[in-house]
Amino acid sequence: MLQIKNEQCCGCTACASACPVKCIEMTDNGEGFLIPAIKDEAQCINCGLCNKVCPVLNPVAEAKIEQDGYIVQNQDVQIRTESTSGGAFSAIAETVFSLNGVVYGAAYDENFKVKHICIKDSSQLWRLRNSKYVQSYLGDTFNQVESQLKEGYLVCFSGTPCQIEGLKSYLRKEYKNLILVDVVCHGIGSPLIWEKYLELTSGSMPEHIYFRWKHYGYKYSTMSFFKDNQEVYFGGVESDPMLRAYFSNSCDRLTCYDCPFKKRYRVSDVTIWDCFQPGYFDKSFDDDKGTSSVLIHSEKGRLFFEKVLKSGLLKHSAVNADDLVFGNREMVGSVPCGEGRTALFEDARKMSGKELFQKHFPYSAKTKLKKAIRITLLKLGVYSRIKYLLFLKRRKKS
Repeated sequence: MLQIKNEQCCGCTACASACPVKCIEMTDNGEGFLIPAIKDEAQCINCGLCNKVCPVLNPVAEAKIEQDGYIVQNQDVQIRTESTSGGAFSAIAETVFSLNGVVYGAAYDENFKVKHICIKDSSQLWRLRNSKYVQSYLGDTFNQVESQLKEGYLVCFSGTPCQIEGLKSYLRKEYKNLILVDVVCHGIGSPLIWEKYLELTSGSMPEHIYFRWKHYGYKYSTMSFFKDNQEVYFGGVESDPMLRAYFSNSCDRLTCYDCPFKKRYRVSDVTIWDCFQPGYFDKSFDDDKGTSSVLIHSEKGRLFFEKVLKSGLLKHSAVNADDLVFGNREMVGSVPCGEGRTALFEDARKMSGKELFQKHFPYSAKTKLKKAIRITLLKLGVYSRIKYLLFLKRRKKS
């Protein structure tokens, strides 16, 4: 019998994937997030495996380990442009392909729903680049990963910390041929709110959507739509309605407000995240085109990442791990629950996308002013300097 509660569940699918009689299905909780439910009580054999593999009910105690830190940039400028930060993951994936392995990550389907997919060569790697601030649909991904591991494939699985711990808990054993890569996440956005946002594009669906496009450079990335290889829309964190919903912490999964997976010492082999101020570590990286922070947690990860570096795909600089993670609040701390969360989801269940965002995140005169100020600072060339001074101030306070 399932013991996990809605507000605790991270939606990792470990329980449904592990059920020997397949009587657990992932169902919508009314907010667009999936939670487990038993389809037929008579089918359940009360083996308790669902609870044994739940990463929330069976937390991994954080233990201090030796870590290696790097800042990196992909040597391919186009890859770095398409990537959220410095293109570290693309280099990791290319190395896996060179070893005849497979790579899992979050991608859009033809309707821009976010799903985990498996790719086997570089031709599809573009689909995994760039952030998607929406919880991905995993389906039977865990079962597929396990099958490929048993067949001897090198498997690289990337995802949020909860997905990583969910997969590791589901597998219940170590695999030498599994590389786990997690991203430091702000929180998990609702697929329902994303669906409402997509309604705003009705009739003119773009060919590509980027949550983090470097329209004005890396330090002020934008939500951008592309059609015929041309940017047809962009909006920053202060003006785009989806970004405003996400960064107001109003559309996250409930468990994100008390996330048990936010910690420095993780079960993954590699953790990657943004390095917004690379010049603090090495001025040669500070070109405002994107840099990734990389933290290695395991000997397996260390040996693998050495192969990535030897490939020559990355420009890299070793950084003291303590210094790299210093002041990184998103790595270790949960986001606070946004004040308008309850009302946002209540309205999302009955309003159109246009009505929803006009009510909760209107494009007001204040919003227009914020956007104008940011763009003016960018054009004057002082935005990056202000961001760097604020970064130094936060480090000093920490």
